[in-house]
Amino acid sequence: MKKKYKTEFHVHSRYSKDSILSFWIILAMAKIKKIDTIVITDHNEINGAVKYKDKFRKHNIEIMVGEEIFTNSGEIIGLNLKKRIEPNMTPEETIKEIRKQNGLVYIPHPYDEKRYKTVLTETEIEKNKDQIDFIEVHNGRNISENFDIIQNKIAEKYDLCKIIGSDAHTFFELGRNYILTENKITSNNILDNYNNVQFVSKKCIKFAHRWTRVARILTMLGKGDIHELFRIINRKCKRKK
Repeated sequence: MKKKYKTEFHVHSRYSKDSILSFWIILAMAKIKKIDTIVITDHNEINGAVKYKDKFRKHNIEIMVGEEIFTNSGEIIGLNLKKRIEPNMTPEETIKEIRKQNGLVYIPHPYDEKRYKTVLTETEIEKNKDQIDFIEVHNGRNISENFDIIQNKIAEKYDLCKIIGSDAHTFFELGRNYILTENKITSNNILDNYNNVQFVSKKCIKFAHRWTRVARILTMLGKGDIHELFRIINRKCKRKK
């Protein structure tokens, strides 16, 4: 039986403020789960993916450099980036910056009631549909299967290329949501190899969302950002009143 190659899209490393996945943890899980290509898409950052790229290649694992960019209307992922793209621009400006680098435009979690603040609005998806290369129809952190159904409808409504994203922030999320292809996906051939793709997906591990909060606290403590930590705690306390 011919080998199928595994590619896991939308993975966060310790360079994201809500993940503590180090190089060694990601590498160990990639080996255990036999992942051939990992698409690292840290929040508003590419340093981790850039630093890990050559190190992973020594282990015959490809790293694709991406960035999950926060726009003023939700998040957009840029793939195959060489430079970091600033957050908080409009979707159109963000897409323009991705294209300047000959990057690919990837829309994560286009429907998620829990994380509505990070979802790119459907109005923006429709407006920019001709510039979108991929859109998620399953996200490893969607807490409801109904979200998948709606995401599929959005993808089909605008005739967009479907993808599934891991959105892994923890080691136990890695290797659960990925695509299988006949050839190994690299930064140079992703569009050429997008034929006969198989999706492998699993339900969200809901505990992962709680662990993300712990990771954020650990990251702030590691950086000595006590002021930001107290600000978040104070905001949570006010909400409960």
